[in-house]
Amino acid sequence: MIRYGLIGAGMMGQEHIRNINLLDGAAVTAVADPDEGMRALSLATAQGGTGYATTSEMLRDADCDVYLVAAPNDLHAGILQDLMATEKPILVEKPLATTTADCRDLLSMSRGRLAPIWVAMEYRYMPPIQRLMQAIDQGATGDPRMISIREHRFPFLPKVDDWNRFNARTGGTLVEKCCHFWDLMRLILKSDPVRVYASAGVDVNHRDERYAGGIPDIVDNAYVVVDFANGTRGMLDLCMFAEGSHWQEFVAVTGPRARCDALIPGPARFAPDGAPREAEFVTSVRALKEEVREVVHTPPELLIAGDHHGSTFYQHERFLRLVRDGKGVPEVTLEDGYWSVMVGEAAEESARSGQAISLVGRGP
Repeated sequence: MIRYGLIGAGMMGQEHIRNINLLDGAAVTAVADPDEGMRALSLATAQGGTGYATTSEMLRDADCDVYLVAAPNDLHAGILQDLMATEKPILVEKPLATTTADCRDLLSMSRGRLAPIWVAMEYRYMPPIQRLMQAIDQGATGDPRMISIREHRFPFLPKVDDWNRFNARTGGTLVEKCCHFWDLMRLILKSDPVRVYASAGVDVNHRDERYAGGIPDIVDNAYVVVDFANGTRGMLDLCMFAEGSHWQEFVAVTGPRARCDALIPGPARFAPDGAPREAEFVTSVRALKEEVREVVHTPPELLIAGDHHGSTFYQHERFLRLVRDGKGVPEVTLEDGYWSVMVGEAAEESARSGQAISLVGRGP
């Protein structure tokens, strides 16, 4: 039995517990969160375990085999610094931290550490994204030259203390939400980003909300262009006030032979009929001038367990395999986490300044 210690019992923490419950030989046995209600809810979802008000109490009193960090973004760096001393495997939610400066510090601290740290980039493990990457690896597109990602979705949801309304706590929308997409671009195009240009606004969501901490400042729509070292390019079209769209994410990869698309529906609870929907994969072949479509199936229990189309479950499967093998490296490293934060940070800077931001020489 692999015993998880969960730090952060909010919405994403709850999704992790539901998916861990579906795995053989794994359980959340300890939960650390300062909110008593969320601790109680997490322990009920986990069907047992012990709750702690602080991470330090958990580290002192709980017997855990691995740690899972799902606390608010601005707490990640400090929590990871404490966990690194344990020499136990760690799975940390995205983003790795809210700034590249914190990411660099974590990279430096991790050098020489034997136990793995895996950054939770769930989108890599969505079945339609896996199908897309399989097709590209098999040469369907030829060498990819462009990747276009559209996410049209619902606004940021209410969270404890509404921490996700503020750039200072999230890193900004283009870090918090979009680090997934910078990671996918870099993974699929097999190159590091060198320049970022963004245009973004705060036009619809949260404009009338007021908190003791101030007025929400997270952007709710953006266009972002990313140039890569190998001459390829990526583009993101983000809208955070488009709930009800049939396809929440649309990922298109184009090369000289064909364009391949992953079409991903949003969570069932935001669908007009409340029913889960299947993803699709589409290949548009230039030479044949035809389109081939296929359904990409995700087991219904995984669709119910979370909002990420089964990817949280599949990610945990791979993370547990690494833990049990006791060797190898994480599929999503601290360096991957660093790059995804750096592109998001540059996009936020570009949107504010109106200037393209160079990333040359800023890698880990």
